[in-house]
Amino acid sequence: MAAIDLNSDLGESFGPWPMGDDAAMLATVTSANIACGFHAGDPSGILTVLKEATRRGVAVGAHIGYRDLVGFGRRNMDPSSAELVGDTIYQIGALQGLAKAAGTRVRYVKPHGALYNTIANDARQAADVIEGIKAVDPNLVLMALAGAPIVAQAREAGLTVVCEAFADRAYNVDGSLVSRRLDGSVIHDPQAVAERMLRMVTESRVVAIDGTEIALDAHSICIHGDTPAAVAIARTLRQTLEARGVELKSFVDMSS
Repeated sequence: MAAIDLNSDLGESFGPWPMGDDAAMLATVTSANIACGFHAGDPSGILTVLKEATRRGVAVGAHIGYRDLVGFGRRNMDPSSAELVGDTIYQIGALQGLAKAAGTRVRYVKPHGALYNTIANDARQAADVIEGIKAVDPNLVLMALAGAPIVAQAREAGLTVVCEAFADRAYNVDGSLVSRRLDGSVIHDPQAVAERMLRMVTESRVVAIDGTEIALDAHSICIHGDTPAAVAIARTLRQTLEARGVELKSFVDMSS
């Protein structure tokens, strides 16, 4: 029987400004990428989400990003290596402290937004993030875009890497994500999302935005928690996968 992890970006609310329905998503996903305060999130809100993740037995990862609250971490930046290594260490360390207080621990790192897309192909920034992760804990798993150069780079550096697919994002023919500036970059139909991810799990293939079929081998599926249909997509996807005999479990549990 096939098994797959479902992950979502959570803990991104800031003070009185809510972002997504974290409680509902935690009832559905198996891994939670928790904001670390640089692109989103505040300490008390992050702690609340971590406590709920602990209660539900959801694995926790550090969702690190560029220092960009105003742009929600989606603006391209070019920090120096010293800055990016330090920022990586700082964010993971902050989440580790909050996670300990919540009775859980950080098991992996998933970069966010522009940082995620940049290090997929930028070897220098990728090396900085890898260095920062290893400085904190070389046993932390890196979650990265399936098929991207960073996967081999991080593995060669000694990190364990889990490749992910994006349930609600359109793909270019080269396996990269379609820019959010373009129409059709985000898929909002829960059933359409579920069907394309079922095929990814069972056949390792998805259809790119131009209609081309591309290979995609991933062990985790991301559902963005900040879209209006996020909860419906997560629930429909989980129900569809389970109905076809696919087991839902964190990749952390798969490797243990």
